[in-house]
Amino acid sequence: MQIELLDTFLDLVETRSFHRTAERLNITQSSVSARVQTLEAAVGSRLFTRSRAGTDLTTEGKRFETHARTLRHEWNEAKRRIQVPHQAAHLVRIGIQNDLAAQHIGEWVSAFRRAFPDTAFYIEPDYSNQMCADLLTGVLDFAVMFAPKPHPDLHFESVGDVAYHMVSADTDRLAEVESKTFVFAHFSPAFEAMHRQVTPTLADSPVSVGQSASVVSLLQAMGGAGYVLENAAKDLVATGRFRLVADAPVLRQPVYAAMHLSHRISPLHHRLRRILRRRLAGKDRGVTPESAPDTPAHGQDAQP
Repeated sequence: MQIELLDTFLDLVETRSFHRTAERLNITQSSVSARVQTLEAAVGSRLFTRSRAGTDLTTEGKRFETHARTLRHEWNEAKRRIQVPHQAAHLVRIGIQNDLAAQHIGEWVSAFRRAFPDTAFYIEPDYSNQMCADLLTGVLDFAVMFAPKPHPDLHFESVGDVAYHMVSADTDRLAEVESKTFVFAHFSPAFEAMHRQVTPTLADSPVSVGQSASVVSLLQAMGGAGYVLENAAKDLVATGRFRLVADAPVLRQPVYAAMHLSHRISPLHHRLRRILRRRLAGKDRGVTPESAPDTPAHGQDAQP
């Protein structure tokens, strides 16, 4: 069976529109119809019904959906696993939220390599939605993100959080921060909602961005104020040009490990999660990652 047939079927399950699926896959609508017919012939059942109201799954189509997702995931995983770099026993593809990659990619990947010396790692900084999609298709094995997108085939676990601090080129008091020179941050939907709640007078800022590094760049170019990651805040303050807005609340963004449900109990994925918990916990306690305890925090799984 061609993988394109499964991709088309699953996209059509999502869009319920032959026209929309054709646009998304950059093929003609007749090609979508032909692929569906080929797939239906292969499985021996009709998978969709079409009417003026739209496209719906048949009973057989609903039964096939779960199998189609699993088949696509396994196919992409199998294709990748035979392309392991020379001298490596395994290849693990990891997605990391852009903001986290900018601050932590070096220490995290170093820890991963020490834990799995015979494994090659492919690292892809990205946003949460795309990483969830890549986990579903098998393009990624593991991801670290801000905004989990619930799906029956995905598993998410909290591994800690990161802190964002407000800095300003003009003042160290929140009451004196002006919205016209403020860079509003929307690092995740939850962060944006929290930001709007605790600083409602700054929500109408004329500039809004989704990465801490972008906030830093804008502040350096234009001045003003904004929330940036803790380490970035320290670096800006150290230049002497910026001040910490001491009475502004520290905003904490939860961090999640994500994986395909089939990987939830694998030793490799469990160890990756434990490494992340230790690293994030070590930073929050003001200690170096090397001095963080080996055991997980209270209430967390303590398997090796």
